[in-house]
Amino acid sequence: MGMSMICYDKVILIIRSYTLANKVGEKGQVVIDKAIRDRLGIGPGWLAIQRLVDNHVEIYFVTPEHNRSLAGSLAPYTDVHIPLGPEWNKAKEKAWDLEVQERYGSPDGTD
Repeated sequence: MGMSMICYDKVILIIRSYTLANKVGEKGQVVIDKAIRDRLGIGPGWLAIQRLVDNHVEIYFVTPEHNRSLAGSLAPYTDVHIPLGPEWNKAKEKAWDLEVQERYGSPDGTD
């Protein structure tokens, strides 16, 4: 299934890999099909950003704020592992120092 377009009355839905038609409700609501919500991981509380592009609407979804731990969320993107403790603290300080130098230059004025 590729990019496709379908038109029912005045509702046009263009979705990669999915073409679905839903009627617009009295208050302008459109239901996002469960298969699409599941594929994108959309859940209750997500923010839907709508943007008018030419003659159609694009919707982007933003996850709500959360207080869950993000520990390990970048693990698939690196093979570096530093155990917690003195080595971790040293690596964290070094990373902060490098970031500060990159943004503001050396503290002694030599870049």
